[in-house]
Parts: sequence; structure tokens; C-alpha cells
Amino acid sequence: MTVTEITDQEFRQMVQISSQRLAKNAEFINSLNVFPVPDGDTGTNMNLSFASGAKYVQDSPSEHVGELSSILAKGLLMGARGNSGVILSQIFRGFYKRIESKEVLTAADLADALTGGVEVAYKAVMKPTEGTILTVAREAAKAANKAVSESDDVIVVMAATYEAAKKALATTPDLLPVLKEVGVVDSGGQGLTFVYEGFYDALTGKETVSEEYKPNEKEMDEMVNASHHQSVQSQLSTEDIQFGYCTEIMLKLGAGRLVDQKFDYDEFRNHLSEIGDSLLVVADDEVVKVHVHTENPGEVMTYGQHYGSLIKVKVDNMRQQHETILENDEEGAEAVDASVEPSEIAVISISSGAGVATLFKSLGVSYILSGGQTMNPSTEDIVKAIEATKAKNVIILPNNKNIFLAAEQAVEVSAVPAVVVPSRTIAQGMTAMLGFNIDSTLEENKEVMIENLDTVTSGQVTIAVRDTTIEGVEIKKDNYMGIIDGSIKVTDNDRKKVAIEMTKEMLDEDSEIITIIVGEDGSEAEAKEIEAAIYEIDEDLEVEIHEGNQPVYPYLISVE
Repeated sequence: MTVTEITDQEFRQMVQISSQRLAKNAEFINSLNVFPVPDGDTGTNMNLSFASGAKYVQDSPSEHVGELSSILAKGLLMGARGNSGVILSQIFRGFYKRIESKEVLTAADLADALTGGVEVAYKAVMKPTEGTILTVAREAAKAANKAVSESDDVIVVMAATYEAAKKALATTPDLLPVLKEVGVVDSGGQGLTFVYEGFYDALTGKETVSEEYKPNEKEMDEMVNASHHQSVQSQLSTEDIQFGYCTEIMLKLGAGRLVDQKFDYDEFRNHLSEIGDSLLVVADDEVVKVHVHTENPGEVMTYGQHYGSLIKVKVDNMRQQHETILENDEEGAEAVDASVEPSEIAVISISSGAGVATLFKSLGVSYILSGGQTMNPSTEDIVKAIEATKAKNVIILPNNKNIFLAAEQAVEVSAVPAVVVPSRTIAQGMTAMLGFNIDSTLEENKEVMIENLDTVTSGQVTIAVRDTTIEGVEIKKDNYMGIIDGSIKVTDNDRKKVAIEMTKEMLDEDSEIITIIVGEDGSEAEAKEIEAAIYEIDEDLEVEIHEGNQPVYPYLISVE
């Protein structure tokens, strides 16, 4: 049977099934991360980005495919996380621009939309690299245009698109040598292939929207928008807060040395409901996200470790937050009365870890947006942070290259003038702040802060999540790695040894100051031993140790 049109019903099915396909395969996509570090989050980012678009479509009453495609693109943009999520949003931005006037889609419209997606996505990336999601998108669109010259059947065109995407994905290791060395295909390209597979399955009726458990609207908002709990109303007394700690954890099910129980959603949720309130538990087959107000955050974490490893932890003292709100309310009233103008310029730093946040604030950062490895903030998160500063101008420090594109997108859609200083690491962000001058203009600050970025060498110590060989370094699962400015240089099963050897490689004749930031998996005692070893190398060096509390990396070490 020939199908010549895609109506709003088919389009909705295409979006929802592709969203489910990404959700189901997010961890597999994550596993394709080239570096064997515990922060391979391409699958997570693409899943959450597309889920945001799917929710926008689901909430729209429109029966016009062009309008729905525009709504999908808007949802993707606002939910876009990481470079892969932003590029995916750009593909569908170009997609909708070609068909926004179309009530239904023909095969030719579909091919044209896919081509538009490729054009916009390539323009969005400053230096397009072949062997990535861009290659997969381009080859898929070429196949769609060839197919439409021979058939007006949308299923035929979508089949050609999907098959071409698979073939292009298989060629990515030939185009990017690092993929071939590690033995994986491009993770972003794999994600897009799953999207096109979902489109094809929806059009053929091979798969329908799953009737499995779906989070309700409140849970979906929490999961997709990563919205943080809003503190109690200022009318309440601080003493009225029964459970004082807003606690969030994310678990990777079945992973971790303390796992001794099989996950049961109802049992897990019921137990947590007994030790707090405002409970939210969102789970799939591999990951569980928990939000709860409790008096004992440690109990929540300990209980979670019976089921999996902690991959994200966040605890806020709501009583302290509430007191701050009351103070701010008073200050706000005074500000209105005194007609105080908003601050001229503010800096947003994106980072994880209470200690890291304290360090940034001591350097003059106005606002800390929680994010980084394993959980990149969305475009919307960054836009909200810009607005929250209440400043006339804003500087954004991503401190992670995978946040660059989302930050740039936020700058584009924000009503507040803002710029991105492309800091790739926490160390670069802190060094950039040394050039910040509150009395200078936005562009003057950007120029000076960017100049500072390369005056520091950044090192990261973390653990390998799989066996691999990369850049000639043989790596064993569960060994520690020393990563210098993005390249793995040292690996060993002794964490302290890795930190010391990595630091040796970072030193040169101009080195003066070494900063060690201790993560949640590191220890101050071990950091002191690393410090002693550095002084043995050169007693004239100056070593500083700070508590960072950052996840993923037991030690961040910088050399200036």
C-alpha cells in the first residue's frame, strides 16, 4: 500500500516513538563515548533534548504538521543539552523551516525538510567535522532526495533515509581515526539513526507508542526540564519546615560495590516516602532519579546504594534558603523604594560541587548554574540563569566544551545581552575570572577573559569505565587516568601515582602555582601526599589545596 501523506497523527507518532527509542537506548549511546570516562552523556543529552520536543508536541492541540514541526523545534531548542542535543535541535529547526506552511507532508516535503535540517545544522557548527552526526544527517537527506525522484510514497522515502543513516553511521570510524582506534561509531550519529528508525517504524505501523509506565506531567517536567525545587513560600516561618534538606540523587541501577537488592519501583518509592515528603521518583530500566525533602540526606544516599551507584548527588539546606529568601524579600522591597538599578554585568559559572561553587564566587562569579559532566544544562536552564542574575549584561563560563553550543543558543534567544567565554575546564573558568573587571564593558571583559584561558594547564583524574586503547595509551577498566587538556596521558591502578605523574607532565620551566581541587571521591589526606610529592619535584613551586566536592573527578589539578 502506498502512503502519500503524513498527517498530524502520523507526525505525532513519529515524534513519540523516536523519543521512546532514544530513551530506551540512551545508555547504549552513552557507551559509545570515545573517552572511557564516566561522563559519556551523548545518549542522555539527546534523549532529554528530544523528550523536551516530544512533550511540546504532546501538549499542542494543533492538527497542522508544519505548526507541530515548529513546536517540536522550539521544544528541542529549549531542552537542548550538550553539543549533541543542540545539533539535534538545529537539524529539526532546519526541518521545520522548510515545511512550516504545510498542513500535511508529501514525500517531497519530507525529503526537503530533511535537507533543510542538514543545511542549518552545518551552519550551526563553527568547524563541521565529518564522521559525526552531521555526516549521518547529510547522507540520509541525500538518500531521501534520490528516493523521492522515484516514488511519492513517504514510507519508501523514510526507508531510504533510515538505511542511508545506518550506512553512513558505519562509515564514521573511517572518517574519524579516533573512532576507529577505539572501535566505536559516532555516538551522535547513532542517536540520529535511532530517531530516523523511530520515524520509519511509526510510518509502517511496526511500532506504536508504548503503553508502559509514563511519568505524570509533574514528573515529566522534573525529568525533562531538570527544574529545581522552588523553596517554600516566603509567608511561611522557617521553623515550619518539617524536612529541611532538598535531596536529589541519580542512580545507575545494578552498578556499584554496595548493590545487594534488585530494584522494585513501588518498594523503593514507598520506603523513601516514609523518610520525607515532596517525593519524586522517575525511573527507567537503567537509571533512577530521586527528589525528596528529608531530615537525613545520608539515609537517602545509603538506601540508594543498595540498588546502584550514585552518579549525581545534590543537597540543599531549605531552611537556610528560606532565610535567604526572607532577607532578599526585604532587600528587594528596599531596592524598589530606592530605585536601585540592576547590576551592570554579572558572570554565570556552570559547575558541580559546593566547594567549586565557593571558589568561583570568591573570584567574583554572581551565579552558579549546577551542571557539567553527566548532566549538561539545557538552553532553557541557561536562559533562566541569565534572567535570574537580574543584570544588564551577562558573561557565561561553560567550563566544559560539551556545554558551548547550548550556551551559545541561550545567548541567541535571551533578551539580555550576553556572551560566552569558552572555558573548557574548571581551571580555565577560574583563570578567566582573574581577567574580569566589573567596570569594563561586556566585549572588553570577553576579550581579556578569553586571553587568560590558555595561561593554565588543566589536569583531571578519573576512573576508566572500559578497556580501550586511545592515542596509543592502553587503558584497563577501573584503572585511573590522568587527562591533560583533553588527552589521556597517564593510566594506572594507583590513583595517587596517576595524579603525581600527570602533574609531572604538566610542569615546565615557567610553572609556579599548582592548584589541587579535591572531589567527592578524593581525600584531603591523599591530596596532602600529592602535594608532598610535588614539592619533592620542585620545592620552589607553590601548591594550593581546595575542597571542591565535584563528582566524576577525584582530583582536578591545574598548573599556572
